[in-house]
Amino acid sequence: MMKLLRFGLLIISLSMLISCQEPSRETIANKIQYDVNIVSPNSEYDWWIQNLPGPQREQLVDLILDGATSGKFQAYDYFNSPITAREVKMILSDTSFLTLVDEEPPYEERDTVIVYNIQKEDILRIRFLEEWSIDPESLEMNKRILGIAPIARRLDLMGIERWQPLFWIYIDDDFIKQLN
Repeated sequence: MMKLLRFGLLIISLSMLISCQEPSRETIANKIQYDVNIVSPNSEYDWWIQNLPGPQREQLVDLILDGATSGKFQAYDYFNSPITAREVKMILSDTSFLTLVDEEPPYEERDTVIVYNIQKEDILRIRFLEEWSIDPESLEMNKRILGIAPIARRLDLMGIERWQPLFWIYIDDDFIKQLN
């Protein structure tokens, strides 16, 4: 009788253990990178399509920029080298040196310095670096964020729209170790 009771408890314990296990996941992508608009590019879209509401968007951008410019979060340049809070501030202030030629004779050349400060309102996208996995039985996906980069909308000197990734902040410590 005692053996039967022990065997029954063993079966119940094993079935509970099996039912509590995480579903097996398959990695779809170790690294995938994509941009997400946080301000809708089209005013005719529903408000929630490619858009974060103003206060949440401002809070997210403030969190990223303030954390990087204060040194709270370690920032990295686009080549994955660590940069200081001061270097992040320098990225947010872009200086161009141009030589302009007068359109009228005597066509003299003038050197010109243009300073363009990136404002929080210029950050309209966030670039994500993620790892994706899936449960093949249920198609439930997990996305693990490895890093984020704020992206500013810029107009070049010709008036052409450009998107400038400013810096990376990596969230995953194991990923950071792999960078070195």
